[in-house]
Amino acid sequence: MKKPSRRAAGLLILFALALVLGTWALLRAGRWLVVGDPLAPARAIVVVSGHLPFRAMEAAQIYRQGLAPEVWLTRPSAPQEEKALARLGIAVTREESYNEQVLRRLGVPRNAIRILSEPVLNTEQEVLLISRILEQVGGETVILVTSKYHTRRVKAIWNSLVGDTQKAIVRYAPEDPFDPDRWWRNTRDALAVVRESMGLLNAWAGFPLRPDREQ
Repeated sequence: MKKPSRRAAGLLILFALALVLGTWALLRAGRWLVVGDPLAPARAIVVVSGHLPFRAMEAAQIYRQGLAPEVWLTRPSAPQEEKALARLGIAVTREESYNEQVLRRLGVPRNAIRILSEPVLNTEQEVLLISRILEQVGGETVILVTSKYHTRRVKAIWNSLVGDTQKAIVRYAPEDPFDPDRWWRNTRDALAVVRESMGLLNAWAGFPLRPDREQ
């Protein structure tokens, strides 16, 4: 029986090594997505839209530390499902309303809660809106509260669209159920990792992919 050549053996070893490293990187993908900045005083704490009620819960906890005078809530643009319900005369409670209730229940006074009126379709629009409002009120720093899996993409989008002219402190909600070390064990976490990875690629490429629906 003919022995494999040294070239073939070398290629086999390289393939095995690439497979091991690729598997290791894939398993670490969930942990890599999670980042968190040290807290510092800011002009406002912003609840990045999505994943009720955990982001608002963490925003209230940060507010109680006295690090910012206000909590800002963004307004996601109404999806087609909500618009269809509205046409049928069926009332829908919006996300920002739920977030406001969470904040109030956890001790944030009404006069410290500001709902940003302009609706947003995605995180890019949300970041641009926050930056614009921050400039209008004369602030330099905001604390952005989001989910664990979303933190790296929020930082990447802020750095790409705003840069260092204003500072964003990115924090995640500790009670967020995302498991970065076992993300492949359920479809919710697996879809989050895939979505965030694609979103990061889109941000690094200069946002060639646009929202799939308009207001």
